[in-house]
Amino acid sequence: MAAPLADRIRPKSLDDIVGQRHLLGEGKALRKIIESGEIPNMVFYGPSGVGKTTLASYIAARTSRKLCKLNGTTAGTADIREVVSGLGGLDTVNGVLLYLDEIQYFNKKQQQTLLEFIENGSITLIASTTENPYFYVYNAILSRSTVFEFKAVEKEEVERAVRRAFCFLEAERNCAYTLEEGVTAHISQACGGDVRKSMNAVELCALSADRQEDGSFLVTLELARELTQRSAVRYDKEGDEHYDLVSAFQKSMRGSDPDAAVYYLARLLEAGDLPSVCRRLMVCACEDVGLAYPQIIPIVKAAVDAALMVGLPEAQLPLADAVILVSTSPKSNTADVAIGRAMADVRAGKTGQIPRCLQNKHYDGADNPVKGQFYLYPHDYPDRWVPQQYLPDVVKDAHYYEYGMNKNEQASKLYWEKIKNGRDKK
Repeated sequence: MAAPLADRIRPKSLDDIVGQRHLLGEGKALRKIIESGEIPNMVFYGPSGVGKTTLASYIAARTSRKLCKLNGTTAGTADIREVVSGLGGLDTVNGVLLYLDEIQYFNKKQQQTLLEFIENGSITLIASTTENPYFYVYNAILSRSTVFEFKAVEKEEVERAVRRAFCFLEAERNCAYTLEEGVTAHISQACGGDVRKSMNAVELCALSADRQEDGSFLVTLELARELTQRSAVRYDKEGDEHYDLVSAFQKSMRGSDPDAAVYYLARLLEAGDLPSVCRRLMVCACEDVGLAYPQIIPIVKAAVDAALMVGLPEAQLPLADAVILVSTSPKSNTADVAIGRAMADVRAGKTGQIPRCLQNKHYDGADNPVKGQFYLYPHDYPDRWVPQQYLPDVVKDAHYYEYGMNKNEQASKLYWEKIKNGRDKK
């Protein structure tokens, strides 16, 4: 069985590697390190399909090291020891480069096993991960490694790789491919910065193309679209990409940018993540619009209920309505700030006895010298308000809520100032 095109077309020089110019461009630190031949332990961090494995393979070849590949999802401590057991052979004269893909799946004990061998120089470690290494990689490994962040490859760079891939296939298969206008641009755009995915799309297009009368194979734009549909969605519900996307979604609504909010809504829905959309939308309505327009909460709840009832794809309609409404509504986080302050006091242990007038009992023990609950029923007083202590003594002077500078809250402020200040003067 032939290797995938992405493996067969591995670059032979640093300049052949697409993207990562911030790391591999002329004069950049990682390029200088590789050209020096003295390779430190490194962690490559970034999304899949952006050249991490390709670069590790190139480094091993350039420095004549034996390349050993392990994957954190399937390998274990025994596999590491097996790699080390091969040291001293003719093929390891120049050392061993261990490429450990998806290191985040190694537990702490497994990662600790690596320490002995990278400290004594038995192996050079290049670990890769799609998750933030500062959260998932053991500190002792990080302290002995240099972290390099890889980024999604720019569309123009991916398109260069796509053209090169079609040329490679022409030479490999001794045939010609005729590409309709827009084919390479569409593949590079649709694959979302993932070069490996674009290589897979090229190979699928080549295998599916129809032979023409002149013997060439025609790759149509329609065929390219069919074979790359939905492939641009880079999403892992358990990974950093998920949290980045839902964060951008909520922050766009909070920032009152309906265009950005709808865009991130589209990405989440295209990935089928309806629960995250509904949760963040409700949170944003309560947290960020809040008391500036409190009627929005049941409105958004109704939109969320409708979306969950009809399901995708129709769910996009009520959700788009709600997202735009939240984005364009006035904002107030006064309730969020107030509950945050109150929670801080509660967690700090400021939970004194509830004032006697508020307690839910209508009798006094023998030890209480002053009998009676003394609760003042607000509805028995003008304007349905009467001053009395509601907070425990330990926080009786605490002030948690501040009126926001919006029409709704300012109206409430004026209403209560008129009542309370007028009563105080009497």
